[in-house]
Amino acid sequence: MEKIEHSTVPTNGINMHIASIGTGPVVLFLHGFPELWYSWRHQMLSLSSLGYRCIAPDLRGYGDTDAPPSPDSYSVLHIAGDIVGLLDHLGIDQVFLVGHDWGAAMAWYFCLFRPERVKAVVNLSVSYMRRNPAMKFLDGFRAFFGDEFYMCRFQEQGEIEKDFASDDTATVLKILYTSFGPRPLRIPKEGGFKGLNAPDTLPVGDHHMVQRKVVGVTIKFFTPISETWELLAPWTGVQINVPAKFIVGDQDSTYHLPGIKEYIEKGGFKKDVPSLEEVVVIEGVPHFINQAKPEEISAHIYDFIKKF
Repeated sequence: MEKIEHSTVPTNGINMHIASIGTGPVVLFLHGFPELWYSWRHQMLSLSSLGYRCIAPDLRGYGDTDAPPSPDSYSVLHIAGDIVGLLDHLGIDQVFLVGHDWGAAMAWYFCLFRPERVKAVVNLSVSYMRRNPAMKFLDGFRAFFGDEFYMCRFQEQGEIEKDFASDDTATVLKILYTSFGPRPLRIPKEGGFKGLNAPDTLPVGDHHMVQRKVVGVTIKFFTPISETWELLAPWTGVQINVPAKFIVGDQDSTYHLPGIKEYIEKGGFKKDVPSLEEVVVIEGVPHFINQAKPEEISAHIYDFIKKF
């Protein structure tokens, strides 16, 4: 870990913290919620030893990267702009892109917007979410899961932050890190986080102690979901034409969202991402797959990107 270097780079009007290690072709890692660059530590160490330059930023609003105050500053176009600015600042033309959770969603959209900057993409947990012109993303989640679904709760600015602040950070993170199993995470309006049970230990290691800066600022990351749906209108029906691999655990809540298994297994995913070369479903693994199965995920990433 001491070999991983840290720096801050200016990009798209913010200062972005990045962790990096190694030399060679660049692998850019995008973390999810509620995480930081640190969630990729295993993959960074593994792939850097195999001849790759590994870079993992804290996305805007997270960790040591700037957190603009307005939720309107967290759309998918802002995130994509941050990535472009980061690559330009570092003088990097193309990368292997690896994403998990919300970082995977951002990676899919970056491939949609700027495919010439991506050699290949490996995404974990979140498959491509094709824009439905008849229904906003959030309306779909609310229809399936109700107002207490965590993404819906995160739209209530001020209220959910107060809920998070009512408990210590380690407890909140323990709840979040163990709440993305086969069932969707719901945060009851009565009782909030205090109504959920926190485990004594975590199955994915010690990262909750390092990522204490995550909770609080990251809620803004979810508030522009409806605006993102509107901004994506020009790309309705556009396919992603970047070589792709997708990995998910069969106990991951994202894999059990209504229609997702069918979308992945019956051709919809392949239609939207024609260059999708491989789908891997790992048995017995929940959401935080890159930390639960670090060696296996590192091997899957390497086996795919070494072909290019």
